Amino acid sequence: MLENMENKEDKILEDSQTEDNNSGDSLIDDAKVKESQAKDVSSEENKVNDSEDIEIDDKKTDSVSEDQVNGPKFKFKNLIGKKIGMTQLFSSEGNVYPATVIEAGPCSITQIKNQKNDGYDSIQIGFSDLKDSKVNKSLSGHFKKNKSKPKKVLKEFKVSISDNLPKVGDVVDLNQFNVGDMITVRGKSIGKGFAGHMKRHGFGGGRASHGKNSVMRKAGSVGAGTDPGRIFPGMKMAGRMGNNNVTTKNLQVLSIDYDNNLIFVKGCVPGPKNNYLFLTKN
Repeated sequence: MLENMENKEDKILEDSQTEDNNSGDSLIDDAKVKESQAKDVSSEENKVNDSEDIEIDDKKTDSVSEDQVNGPKFKFKNLIGKKIGMTQLFSSEGNVYPATVIEAGPCSITQIKNQKNDGYDSIQIGFSDLKDSKVNKSLSGHFKKNKSKPKKVLKEFKVSISDNLPKVGDVVDLNQFNVGDMITVRGKSIGKGFAGHMKRHGFGGGRASHGKNSVMRKAGSVGAGTDPGRIFPGMKMAGRMGNNNVTTKNLQVLSIDYDNNLIFVKGCVPGPKNNYLFLTKN
């Protein structure tokens, strides 16, 4: 009897140990399942985050202007600007270049002329906004007709017939220019007021030797009295000096600040500070 009782107790202990082992194994299996589920959830979240990052990156790329990515929509090599002043630019090799800073554009297309209606092809652009109170009736009608804001400076440039030209209302800016381009700059030279013939035209004057009396800085004869009896047009005499139309060709573009509409041109350009200039890419 005692032996039977001991055998039953041993079986009960073995059964309880096997049940404990089985319960432990089941707990381990449950933990592994939960860990795998957590990994799956984290991987899905990572995928979602990655997709969100991709969408954000796409939005960032969309925020970049199309002109900087794909280039300008049209080709127009003319622009109006204002002279800011002069400065110096240094190259990576240490060379110094004199540079003129020009605030160029943005300019709006205010009128387009064609061969049929006007006899020639040209595009008129405007620069620098103007108050409505300072616009006369004729100009206000012109701007209203072309659906443009009043501009201080208007300039017409002849163009050749092409499909890739701007339309009325389009904006022309520095995206049409690149570093290294050669441009032509036109503008009014500095006005110096009334000047004599020697200063204005560089005359050498008369001899200062014996026998001369107050004729060293005289202009000399300007023509006969009887025939033709008048002064020929274009005679080099005293008059107003400066304030002339001056064209400077083949100026190199050293640098461009697209954000602030600034272009740095090698060398000097005509006119004083705040002088309006007309730029043409060669």
